[in-house]
Amino acid sequence: MNQPRIGILTISDRASQGVYADESGPAIESALRDYLATECAFDKRMVADEVGLIASSIRSLADSGCCLICTTGGTGPAPRDVTPEAIAQVCTKELPGFGEQMRAASLRAGVPTAILSRQTAAICGSSLVVTLPGKPTSIRVCLDAVFPAIPYCIDLIGGPRLEGNPAVVQVFRPKSK
Repeated sequence: MNQPRIGILTISDRASQGVYADESGPAIESALRDYLATECAFDKRMVADEVGLIASSIRSLADSGCCLICTTGGTGPAPRDVTPEAIAQVCTKELPGFGEQMRAASLRAGVPTAILSRQTAAICGSSLVVTLPGKPTSIRVCLDAVFPAIPYCIDLIGGPRLEGNPAVVQVFRPKSK
């Protein structure tokens, strides 16, 4: 049986140009490896802050069978922050509750600029796309807030069953009747 696939897309002009090392993508992978009891394969990519590049990368990851695609970067208000615009081009259903929860968690963690974030989640084909901040230390704060709902969301869109690591996170699934 093939392992479920997870895409990680780092969106950064400078990291994609080699100006500095990507720390956000590895932070996402580390958090997900902690949260998941299911062994998964990770497909990691990096692109500049360009709507077309972001959109085509998300579509490619979805088309290649990634059940979950986590992006990092490009969700702020700066002119080059265009991840939500790219999401709108390739996704069919937005799930705004994810962004609401991530912003609330960041505010509780003492990040007053969390209100500037345009983080969200959406469905692309049969993939769940979750947009995360570009700051590595904020990634786990945001994933802590939303990960309990991610496996069930993937169930609902027809993806593989992902089991959480109960020592780290309590995944939500409705009780069977």
